[in-house]
Amino acid sequence: MPERKYAPRQPAELRARGVRLFKEYRPDCSSDSAACVSIAEKLGCSRFTLRQLCIPAERDAGERPARPEQCRQRISACDRLLSLWRRWQTFAVPK
Repeated sequence: MPERKYAPRQPAELRARGVRLFKEYRPDCSSDSAACVSIAEKLGCSRFTLRQLCIPAERDAGERPARPEQCRQRISACDRLLSLWRRWQTFAVPK
């Protein structure tokens, strides 16, 4: 994970417990939001806080796709390489 510039407000034990409970109770609930509401009440935090803890944990575990920003950066890098390759092809192949 990238180094954080701020100290998290929740202790590490609470974060780990929240993520673990979310993974355990998610199949029993109708949606992610319902699971977050149920677990957040038990932990004494807001559902948004719990969701902010669960999303990066899911990304790190490979259960959730990368951030859209990261996808856009990869696509633009590929587009740059493709345009360079096409320009190179125009000069490399004799007509």
